[in-house]
This record gives sequence, structure tokens and C-alpha cells, in this order.
Amino acid sequence: MSDPALLAACGIVEAVTPGCVHVHTVFDEATFTATHIASDPATGKAAIIDSVLDFDPASGRIATTSADKVIAHVEAAGLTVEWLLETHVHADHLSAAPYLQERLGGTVAIGRDILTVQSVFGTIFNEGPAFARDGSQFDRLLQDGERFRLGSLEATVLHVPGHTPADMAFVIGDAAFVGDTLFMPDYGTARADFPGGDARTLFRSIHRLLALPDRTRLFLCHDYKAPDRDQFVWETTVADERAHNVHVHPGVSENAFVAMREARDATLGMPRLILPSIQINMRAGHLPEPENNGTRYLKLPLNRL
Repeated sequence: MSDPALLAACGIVEAVTPGCVHVHTVFDEATFTATHIASDPATGKAAIIDSVLDFDPASGRIATTSADKVIAHVEAAGLTVEWLLETHVHADHLSAAPYLQERLGGTVAIGRDILTVQSVFGTIFNEGPAFARDGSQFDRLLQDGERFRLGSLEATVLHVPGHTPADMAFVIGDAAFVGDTLFMPDYGTARADFPGGDARTLFRSIHRLLALPDRTRLFLCHDYKAPDRDQFVWETTVADERAHNVHVHPGVSENAFVAMREARDATLGMPRLILPSIQINMRAGHLPEPENNGTRYLKLPLNRL
């Protein structure tokens, strides 16, 4: 049955209005991450995109505060979770997908190029043969152009590499969930200096997103507050990004973008949680197996990144 509150929030007067996806966002200020709960107002079917597991690197403790907010919204809205989507292997927060799946169900999915990331970082972390590099930790590996459904809504998968080799965007109804590829127009674009990243590839992926219809709503994975902006924001449109993005507005050539992006990236330090995040996220959010003393451990490879 249709949920009148969801329909109203989405601007729908009648349930037959096509294409509108309702989006509720839980923002984790500690990692500047926006977890989006996308749902079909007509059926209540939902996808959770880029969830967060809280992690304190000083103590090595994990918590579920952010994920519990997601659960609370799903339960209060009466939603049925069908998908737990990851736009890529995040370097700035741990995924809560297994925790959410245990409590809410759903299929954990990521782009097929996770195999490349697992191969690269499996070597960096000197993972043994027990660490599968075939993506089997995930329930579903999605390919460019693949389609799936979220209730009555059609969804399309777009491969948008550059930030990492495995970045995907999910176009669901009238909205696209673009991960780290783009930030708000006043902040710009993602870095492209992680292993397997490439600024030229990123530029082309961004323009693939900007070729979507003008009114397509874009939901971003992060916001860091641009200078002179006091609030966190994570939603924009294709038209606004195309016209106003400070890094890729009209007149910016591919070569100019690459020069800017590479120079900017050279000044950036590594994300605070990159080493724990990648070890967890390349395992679909699962923690490493306990060692013979019952404790789980993460590695800190020295002088590798």
C-alpha cells in the first residue's frame, strides 16, 4: 500500500505519478558521509546507499550509532529493504552493510570492478589466500548498464571510475546516487590519486553523469562545507552541477581539469580512516576473522600510501 506521508514528501498527489523516488538522508558528521535511504512511495521498497559503521581509530572500537538511525527511519516509515548498495570501496568510513542486512534484510551489491580493488589492496595489505579476490563477499556484483527494480521504480547502474576503478552511480527513478564522483557545485569534484584512480577518467565519468536530464536530482556521498557555507548539503541537480561546479563548469577542458585535479591532489593528505576503511569495505563491511586469541586485528602497512 502507498504511504501518504512518503507520497507527500516526494511531491506526489496520486500514487500513479511515475518516477519519483523518496529520499531520506542520515548524515554522519564525524566522517562527513551522507547515507541515503531511497524508497518507492508506491510500494515502500527501499535501498540503503553508502551506510556508515562508527569507528574510533584511537581505541579500535566500533559502534552502530549512525546505522541505528537508518534502522529507526526504515522501521518508522514501514519500509522493506531490498538493496544495500555501495557506490565504491570507501576510504573515509567503514560500511555497516552486514549489520543492516542482519536487521533489515536486503542484497548487498557493488560494482564488478571491486575485483580490481581487492587485487590491488589485497597486495598492499599482504592478505593471504583466505582473502577472496573474486567479489564473493558481496551478494551481487553489478555491471555498467545493468538494470534492476526498486518496487515499481526502474534503476540503472552506471560505471563512473576515476576516483577509484570501481565507482558506480545508481540512477533510481528521477534521482542519481553518485558516490564521491561529484561534490556540491561550490566544492567541486573527487580526488583521483588513490591506487587505480585517474583524473582524466574521472573527468569523462563526470560528464557521463552531466549528460543525464537536467532535472535529475543528484545525491552525493559527502559534503565538507565549502568556504562561506554554514550548512551541510548533499542534494543538487544535473543542471546546477553542469552550470556551476567550480571544477567542471562550461569552458573547463579535459586537460585543464586534469592539471587542476593532479595539482590539487598532490597537496592532500590521506583520509584519516583510509587504512581501516579499505580493509573492512573490500570485505563488504565484514570484519577480519578473529585470530587464535579471539581478537580481530587490522593492519597498518607502513610507507605504502
